[in-house]
Amino acid sequence: MAGNPLSRISLTNPIHFLALGLGSGLIRPAPGTWGTLAGLIVGWLLLQVMSAFSFAITTALCFLLGCYLCQKTADDMGVHDHGSIVWDEFVGIFIVLLAIPDLSLLWCSIAFITFRFFDILKPYPIRYFDHKLESGFGIMLDDVLAAMYAVISVFILRYFM
Repeated sequence: MAGNPLSRISLTNPIHFLALGLGSGLIRPAPGTWGTLAGLIVGWLLLQVMSAFSFAITTALCFLLGCYLCQKTADDMGVHDHGSIVWDEFVGIFIVLLAIPDLSLLWCSIAFITFRFFDILKPYPIRYFDHKLESGFGIMLDDVLAAMYAVISVFILRYFM
């Protein structure tokens, strides 16, 4: 398909609105970073009103929903994993939020920085899966793997702090 992929979607469509991280994926430059920041804020707010267990269940459901949201939006755009699709960043930062000891500015910053670092760097096997899996599951998986690297980093930092 020719033309701007963003012209094929609408924020009034709830699928697109969610896949674009409540619109945060449209902010330039670095939509993934803005999507992560929006996800951090949403996750922080959710953790104010729900238990960690409920938030973990919500995160798992968001992953499953994200497989559909990201695939449908990518199909509608005609581009696999367009940069504006940031629901996967929401789920990734949610996972890291579950690993921090508290919701202080320090630990939320550490969660944000470590997740973005691994999401951008894409160490093995993240880059492999990012290139091989062209589906909503693939869009979601690379961010979940980046979150796992960030969680390991958080645990190491917690041990030494």
